Amino acid sequence: MLESRMLDNRNIVLTGFMGSGKSMVSRELGKIYRREVLSTDELIEQREGISIRDIFETRGEPYFREVEAAVVREVAERQEVIIDCGGGVVIDPANMTTLRRTGIIFYLHTSVESVLKQVLKNQKRPLLNVADPEARVRQLLTEREPMYRQADYTLETADNTVDEIVVKMREILDHD
Repeated sequence: MLESRMLDNRNIVLTGFMGSGKSMVSRELGKIYRREVLSTDELIEQREGISIRDIFETRGEPYFREVEAAVVREVAERQEVIIDCGGGVVIDPANMTTLRRTGIIFYLHTSVESVLKQVLKNQKRPLLNVADPEARVRQLLTEREPMYRQADYTLETADNTVDEIVVKMREILDHD
């Protein structure tokens, strides 16, 4: 497949809150564009040899964010990859600057209700191991929304299927 002029050898970067569909969308884009998909969360777990939940519990969030920033720097140096960013990547402004240098950044926006429906099924979300997960989701989304909005493009995922989101992304990426 010929790449569009907009895309060239740039990376496709997906940001958004946990449960927004980044992993599913990135896998589908990987098939379509025949590009490797790199998940910052998976790379952190591989590097550390333990789960993100265990990193948070044993080493704390500041340590996790340091490792995350290092992984972001590494993946951003690559070309023609799809980067599935952990939900908190946007917390560090340097991460967004780094990702923007080599990539086109998409923010997959979703609703609180959609997040809760997706993420409360699994207990691997350390930031939601609290008495009131809904209040925590609302708080984190409110805090992070301005940072997510720094993306090049924002796409709504709450009422859209993976295929619908991918079609919208392709309309943007393949436009000359």
